[in-house]
Amino acid sequence: MIDRIVKATMAAIAFVAFLPAAVAAQERYWVQMEAHATIRTAQEFARRYEQSIGNVAGFRLMGGWYALAAGPFNTPDEADTLRRDLMARRIIRSDAYVTDSSIYGEQFWPEDGTLPPPPAAAATPDPTPEAIPEPEITAPAPTDEPEAATETAAADDDTVEPPAAPAQIEIPEETLAEARRNEAGLTRDERADIQTALAWFGHYTMAIDAAFGPGTRRAMSAWQEAEGLDTTGVLTTRQRAQLLQDYADALARYGFAELTDDTAGVQITLPMNMIAFNRYESPFAHFDEANDSGMRVLLISQEGTQATLFGLYEIMQTLEVIPLEGRRERRGNGFLLTGQSDTARAHAVAQYRGGEIKGWVLLWEPRADEDAALVLSTMESSFRMLPGILPSATGASISAVSRRDLLAGLEVRRPVRSRSGFFVDAVGTVVTTAEAVAGCGRVTIDEAYDAEVRLLDEDNGIAVIAPRTSLVPLAFAQFAGSDPRLNTSVRLSGFSYQDTLTRPIITFGELADMQGLNGEETLRRLAIEVQPGDSGGPVFDANGAVMGMLLPRVEQPGRMLPEDVNFALSAQAVMQALERAQRRGALSRENATMPAEILTRVSADLTVLVSCWN
Repeated sequence: MIDRIVKATMAAIAFVAFLPAAVAAQERYWVQMEAHATIRTAQEFARRYEQSIGNVAGFRLMGGWYALAAGPFNTPDEADTLRRDLMARRIIRSDAYVTDSSIYGEQFWPEDGTLPPPPAAAATPDPTPEAIPEPEITAPAPTDEPEAATETAAADDDTVEPPAAPAQIEIPEETLAEARRNEAGLTRDERADIQTALAWFGHYTMAIDAAFGPGTRRAMSAWQEAEGLDTTGVLTTRQRAQLLQDYADALARYGFAELTDDTAGVQITLPMNMIAFNRYESPFAHFDEANDSGMRVLLISQEGTQATLFGLYEIMQTLEVIPLEGRRERRGNGFLLTGQSDTARAHAVAQYRGGEIKGWVLLWEPRADEDAALVLSTMESSFRMLPGILPSATGASISAVSRRDLLAGLEVRRPVRSRSGFFVDAVGTVVTTAEAVAGCGRVTIDEAYDAEVRLLDEDNGIAVIAPRTSLVPLAFAQFAGSDPRLNTSVRLSGFSYQDTLTRPIITFGELADMQGLNGEETLRRLAIEVQPGDSGGPVFDANGAVMGMLLPRVEQPGRMLPEDVNFALSAQAVMQALERAQRRGALSRENATMPAEILTRVSADLTVLVSCWN
């Protein structure tokens, strides 16, 4: 158990704030035997070990654990000689190990702060196993072999009994009245530790408040029942020790440690036995899988605005590591993304505050589902935003607007094609081109929201789609009640480069004719140069009203139109399509020219990216 905690300590040492104590000017080595979750339990066992063994010291570990160790020794070989001997004779546990004093913090045992003297047996070990003197140090495990202290001692008494091993020291069971009295002497921290352990095993679901009320009593009874004990609702001293030790063993598997990353400005508790830091690559700190855990972690740290947060929200949904099926929640100051597939799971959260975006992502394989449930709750409850952000130049730089490239070393999922569209009502209905959604296995709005096709009119080249979950757009189209005059300025809003950029582009042009080249009354000819991704985008008049929807260029064999000849479906035709889809468009009441900066903002709010996936 403890060796896993120490491995976690060493893996996290660059990040976890832990101040080792100077237990001696000279480097010393120890045989670490065990650790306990509370100082009271550790002191109790240290006292018993001291009476029966001697040469026991206790130190605080990172994360609040309390370690018991035998020593000190001048060299690791001396310590290992003793460890092997005690393990061979089953005096100490098989997971005991040799460590130097650098992992230890404040000393709590002996209570006077002095260190025990080095065991004489370890100073000059005899290479002959039978001649190794019995040291005065032992650990909490039984031994069935006679003590081989010295030849003289063996000659005087061939039936020398071994010292009582701590693991065999039974805490006397108590009556209910005794248990209540002993429980009354617990400190607040000790009561909180018990609630925490009960919560870990799923028996306690309320706040950790150190108050033993009805909820805690029920949890104690549930634990007792699960352990086959009398369900009194009051834990005896022995039961408390068992509960806390079981909790310690469980925690050791994960190696939870509080990470304070000043570079990223994040504080969070992570399972350091299951992941290992790999690199910074803005906007992420990458923690890769360790010990075949099937688990990875990304910490998010980025400077920006609310728009940056929303852009990150959109981009992250295009990452291959985020499965398509899952929750998608975007709020004004944060977002939540989850994903689940046959091969992958993901849970991502981020929040925006004071010009900084911070968050985290847990990625795991289905085989780690049970572990992930516990890790998620731990990360959620421990996450804190600290001052400072990960510089954008840290690691491999990325474009703040590019979806095409890899996002900080994570592969981006790409749609078959992407076109433009725009909101037409307050519940998120979108119009786009029929070509945008034709033959698609899945259609999305802004690559974040699944949509269904409500109307597909291939004759007029228009499609009406609706999000599967309700959306409240920041703006939606106000349609022009009449057409502008010929040769007046129009503006097109669209994702010219499809899914490469996260914001639409404004393109300027003129209204060249009120009909198509063959006299089509539903078409408006525009003098404007466009890109394939622009089709489906709204065309605005000078007042900011939508006068039409851009259609894709249709090239005929043997005939090529000039680049600046393009067509839009009229506002009237768009509104008629909405009626057939049982939706209604709104007419604009604006008669004044809309300033360019306001139109730019409004058009960005109502223009969306419509993507086709297969």
